[in-house]
Amino acid sequence: MQGLIGKKLGMTQVFSAEGNLVPVTVIKTGPCTVVQKKTQQRDGYTALQLGFGSQKPHRVSQPVLGHTQKSGAGPFAVLREFRVDDIDGYEVGGEITVGQVFQSGDRVNVVGRTKGRGYAGVMKRHGMGGFPKSHGTHEYFRHGGAIGNRSYPGKIFKGKRMAGHYGNDRMKALNLQVVDVQPDENLLFLRGSIPGARGQVVLIHKP
Repeated sequence: MQGLIGKKLGMTQVFSAEGNLVPVTVIKTGPCTVVQKKTQQRDGYTALQLGFGSQKPHRVSQPVLGHTQKSGAGPFAVLREFRVDDIDGYEVGGEITVGQVFQSGDRVNVVGRTKGRGYAGVMKRHGMGGFPKSHGTHEYFRHGGAIGNRSYPGKIFKGKRMAGHYGNDRMKALNLQVVDVQPDENLLFLRGSIPGARGQVVLIHKP
């Protein structure tokens, strides 16, 4: 198994064996339930579909509810697939814990979504400086300024930095070190920060 589903709990700091203070992100990782086994003969590839978290039955569709109940659990808040070379060692309805997949010293990649900031202006979105606060500037302090062109090319090129939707983007943090694993509490401690707010669902997998 190469990865699991987790939920970001927040950041703290721990001391390493050398006595150094290390900033870490705490992730509640699993336990994940095996919902479906993908086979080479039927699906063209081998993988496991895992479920994580709980969801109220009336919040999911009837097909999804019937699909997850085949595993004897669910419905789940999140369903994700992970490629596996050999699925014979796993059974539908079985649980996979963080201690079975990761251990201290491993390197992992984390996929999450950044904080959504809604519709943002050019100063917050792109770090522009704005206009002078004096000398006759009126109601234009945080604007982006003129965007017009001359007669040639006579248009605005795509990619012009302007106000718009900011955040809520899928992002991957690469090659993070596993500082500690606490299987009893399903906790994973990763060195540094990962994308997303507290409570954000993330995917942790080995490179």
